[in-house]
Amino acid sequence: MRAGLTAVATLVFGATAAAPAVAGGSGGPFLRPLNTVTTVASTVPANGDQNPYGTVVIRHSEGDLHRGNVLISNFNNKPNLQGTGTTLVQVSPDGKVSQFAQIDPAKLPGECPGGVGLTTALTVLPGGWVVVGSLPTTDGTAGTASAGCLLVLDSHGTVRETIVGDGINGPWDMTSVSHGDRTELFVTNVLNGTVAAGGTEVDRGTVLRITLCRHGDQPPERVATTVIGSGFGERTDPMALVIGPTGVGLGHNGTLYVADTLGNRITAIPDAVHRTSDAGTGRVVTAGNHLNGPLGMAITPRGDILTVNSGDGNIVETTPAGDQVAVRTLDTSGTPPGAGALFGLAIDLDRDAVFFVDNATNQLDVLH
Repeated sequence: MRAGLTAVATLVFGATAAAPAVAGGSGGPFLRPLNTVTTVASTVPANGDQNPYGTVVIRHSEGDLHRGNVLISNFNNKPNLQGTGTTLVQVSPDGKVSQFAQIDPAKLPGECPGGVGLTTALTVLPGGWVVVGSLPTTDGTAGTASAGCLLVLDSHGTVRETIVGDGINGPWDMTSVSHGDRTELFVTNVLNGTVAAGGTEVDRGTVLRITLCRHGDQPPERVATTVIGSGFGERTDPMALVIGPTGVGLGHNGTLYVADTLGNRITAIPDAVHRTSDAGTGRVVTAGNHLNGPLGMAITPRGDILTVNSGDGNIVETTPAGDQVAVRTLDTSGTPPGAGALFGLAIDLDRDAVFFVDNATNQLDVLH
């Protein structure tokens, strides 16, 4: 959407749209009452970074983080080179924008192979600790992509720690769950043999569960890494840099849902918080139909799965049983309409709207 414009489009409901309520909220699709797209603000900071990717709603005020605001990571720099974005911006629901962090690759407190190129992997932990993924390049092309790391920032936007290696190889998306001082990060990785394959698909994408423990005011410490998913398709792409398993969302029953972008499907890894074994690509929840290269993911209050498509401008709602119950058009720009424009999304604190970033216009929009 262009700045200042709104749009209304038709929702398409599946046969199970009137299903009874399930745990977590009322019956019927979450998307049913949402009919309007409104631009909230530009996501371009002072240094000109572009291509907003990671999107997370801040749930607790801490330091410079403010409850209800949306934190966004940028993947490209001002010349629009992929894998070179270094900024995080914070946007209030009424459109006030501030820069939360600008990360200097030369002044990191630890190793991060290749430098900084902030991805969709973004979450905020208790205590205001922000974790964001880096999949960096030196010239915006896949041939120079490096393994990267996870960057841990405090609530004032200072990088305090890097988490590297032990399976972290092109961290692409992430979700988390915390209990007390313990956090489980669920991270997809898309560079396992991808660059060497030169555009040929390889089935080596992974999902890691990284366990962190927080000790007082110190940055959370990694205490374990477990491969809970593997075998996902991934490849380099001249337009998208790399395509592989993207969105992840934790369901109410501890199932981790994964947007298998190249497989054009959503899969499920059971008992993701506690499992000690690799589930491979997991159980297929749904494939094809309204899915068109699913990317970012969010879980609705009742446990349905929201994904946005890379191949068009649509958001799709799928039940845990695999029924695609609603489709909504979010972006109609470009050819084909909306292709490549959508990535990160997050449900607002009132649970009645969806924030999403539009890469085509470098904006944060809201479906309400």
